[in-house]
Amino acid sequence: MSTETTETGAKGAPAGIFQQMQSDLMMLTKARLSVLVVITAIFGYLVAVKGGGGFLWSTFLNMIFGTVLCAFGAAVFNQLMEVEADARMSRTSDRPLPANRLPKAMAFIIGWLLCAFGIIHLGVKVDIWAAGMSAATLLTYLFVYTPMKRVSTFNTVVGAVSGALPPLIGWAAGGQSLLSFGALFLFLLLFFWQMPHFAAINWMYREEYARGGFVMWSNTDETGKKTARIAIAFSVCVTLLGLVFPFLLDSMITWGAIPGTLLGLVMVWLAVKFLKTGDREKARTLFFYTLLYLPLMMVASYFFWGKN
Repeated sequence: MSTETTETGAKGAPAGIFQQMQSDLMMLTKARLSVLVVITAIFGYLVAVKGGGGFLWSTFLNMIFGTVLCAFGAAVFNQLMEVEADARMSRTSDRPLPANRLPKAMAFIIGWLLCAFGIIHLGVKVDIWAAGMSAATLLTYLFVYTPMKRVSTFNTVVGAVSGALPPLIGWAAGGQSLLSFGALFLFLLLFFWQMPHFAAINWMYREEYARGGFVMWSNTDETGKKTARIAIAFSVCVTLLGLVFPFLLDSMITWGAIPGTLLGLVMVWLAVKFLKTGDREKARTLFFYTLLYLPLMMVASYFFWGKN
């Protein structure tokens, strides 16, 4: 072996280890999913300050930091609780815990530190109600939704509740009341949106979820009809939300009902197409549209916010 090859190998080994560690941390914290959580919190903050508060960079950045810590911590604990199920599913079996690349004890310490510091940081640097919403998200996600996935199809509804709370972190950080139509709009937007989103992905991977021992609506839904009807029902709810709330919110221009309604109707149309064919590609199309719908709806809502 030449000297050049030896040096390359010696340098390549640490680089490979570092890349593996980086990849494992990304998977352990579900970085991409956590980014979505943070984005919805940012959306909540921006509409809160646009509707009557004052934008503060210190509050904004501290809110992001605390929310990131909590989202990462929740992902770590979720994987700790589901490590055996993840090992049985091909799409999750290469995660660091089921693949035994990371000790469970170390993951527990990482998750505990992330969650604790995230909540404390939000409470001290941002707002006590923002910290409370973050804690409520963690409690419902880890102690209700995660264990319920093994016993009841109602877990998807509970999971949607947990996923609808992050915008309220930003809403509270922006100085707005959690007992307001604005807070209700943010909650319902994320809640209704998640149902077609989850319905589509659950049906696409129904064999995987069944193999992992999770109880989902789509487990025994071979034709996709049941899943599609659920997607249609909640797509209609999304559409009605976009239509009605601009007339209920003093802080939103009523013209905002137009993009909200149109975006929702596209989701209904795609869910109906899935119902007619029961085809995996139609479920996949619906799933990807839900990923497009949310940022578009958030941009439209922000644009038409701030009537006063």
